[in-house]
Amino acid sequence: MSGYGLPVAIVHACLRDGRGGSPTAVVEEAPLTDDQRRRIPVLMGTSHAVFVRVHHGRAEDPTVSLRFFTAEGELPACGHGTLAALAFLSERAGVEDYRATLHAPGRAFAGWAARENNRVNAVFDAGPVSLREPTAIECDLILRALGVTSDALAPGTRVAAVGRPRLLIPVATRSALAALVPDLARLRAACDRFGLLGCYVYSTPTHTGRVAARMFAPSIGVAEDIANANSTACLAAHLAGQGVTDLAVDMGDSLRTPSTITATTRRGQAGPLVRLGGAAEITRIVRLP
Repeated sequence: MSGYGLPVAIVHACLRDGRGGSPTAVVEEAPLTDDQRRRIPVLMGTSHAVFVRVHHGRAEDPTVSLRFFTAEGELPACGHGTLAALAFLSERAGVEDYRATLHAPGRAFAGWAARENNRVNAVFDAGPVSLREPTAIECDLILRALGVTSDALAPGTRVAAVGRPRLLIPVATRSALAALVPDLARLRAACDRFGLLGCYVYSTPTHTGRVAARMFAPSIGVAEDIANANSTACLAAHLAGQGVTDLAVDMGDSLRTPSTITATTRRGQAGPLVRLGGAAEITRIVRLP
């Protein structure tokens, strides 16, 4: 590819207690075709790649453009990719506290990062979340493909969108969540039929706001995501209506790569305002073959 020798930072985003996290390829913007961008997560062994471009402006408040890709194509948003990009930008800037105005397709939002030893704690404003009741046929086809039984299902299934819509599915226990073995071909067909990004299945929150979750997104080439921050924002907006304003969501355990995403919610004029956070670390720099 024309990006021969292009450096790629592998950032583990949404670490849990300094371990695990979702490996994400972070690349400075370069003259690559979309097909070449799609190849980068495949070559790097990551689910996602994020491309960053820092625009000229004030050093204390830069403007940064972000583009997100999986092997299937471009995404309008990627939460853990945004956290990985903030960690990369913070390290490159060499400052303890970094802030920027981030631009992704269709919106601009604020991001912050604070360096602590070899890791970075990053946060960003997730943007507006829309919620609706799913239809009976949406629930029926997707729950069958997931293997969620009626005795495991908890109340409160919703279609939620920040960027693209996905189905939020509550189950009663962490053990019910861990036991899921979805039929990925059927799940992809159902998600494609309804225009859904995927399915975010989560356990009933504890009184402290601790949740376990699994994100299945075969429609974008990700059978199961190690960490999915934007779906966590969707969940946070949904649970804010029940008085839950602080979440810590554990993901990746079924993949033996523990990850944790935090979300805080406050009221806004147009609905809940969600801020997502996670710890990240650059683990290595490699060059494209």
